[in-house]
Amino acid sequence: MSFLDQFRFLDFGWRDAIGIIVVAYVIFRLLLLIHGTRALQMLLGIIVLVLVYAMAWVLKLTMITYLLGFVFTYGAFAAVVVFQPELRAALAHLGHSRFTRIFRRMEAAEVADEIVDAVERLCRSGIGAILAIEREMGLGDYVGSGSAMQAKVSADLLATIFTPYSPLHDGAVIIRGDMMIGAGCILPLSQRPMNDRTLGTRHRAALGLSEETDALVIVVSEETSIISVAEQGRLIRNLTAPQLRDVLAGRAPRPTGEHPVLELRA
Repeated sequence: MSFLDQFRFLDFGWRDAIGIIVVAYVIFRLLLLIHGTRALQMLLGIIVLVLVYAMAWVLKLTMITYLLGFVFTYGAFAAVVVFQPELRAALAHLGHSRFTRIFRRMEAAEVADEIVDAVERLCRSGIGAILAIEREMGLGDYVGSGSAMQAKVSADLLATIFTPYSPLHDGAVIIRGDMMIGAGCILPLSQRPMNDRTLGTRHRAALGLSEETDALVIVVSEETSIISVAEQGRLIRNLTAPQLRDVLAGRAPRPTGEHPVLELRA
């Protein structure tokens, strides 16, 4: 009997194909959700324990298999407690999935208008700011570095937060959908060398977050009042308000190329 003949009893149909695709997509989304969080490291630790258990079972190491079996029996209950923040984040992320966006209270265009209005005010006043807009990858871990909040996106509130001497003006505001979920948040700094001295800590933080996540990060320079956008590890500078609105609406070209900074001229 050939190797292929052994699998002729398998009746692979279109339902099986759909099932495989759905399961693969769910696993992909779960991995994307926990990427960059402590849950990923803990998941890798669990995989190591499973491999050790398999090796102990093959080598008939009774004591090790007994102890690991005991751990796996009660580990499910411990996992619920340990992964409680990630489970909450997953449920919240599910509420903001593509299939439920139609139920949001505020349209994306209205959110963009509020953001652009706030950015214009900050530019006219010469006030620096940084706003991180969450996309598919959650930014919940970065909220913990600042002050959590639940407020609708508002130009007035954004301008107030970044007012000099405000307790939260130095950090970033994180936006999820039509809600501001964090202010005064600390973002990871990019380690790329940048020769332009007009690029300060806010620009490095914007690039750093865009390198680690798929977030769109808006920066208003305190020194030059220039609007910049960081995305996919690239920085687009010298944006006007209409150009920023196009970027938020997804109509502007994505930054490409090897250089991390792209200059736009009006």
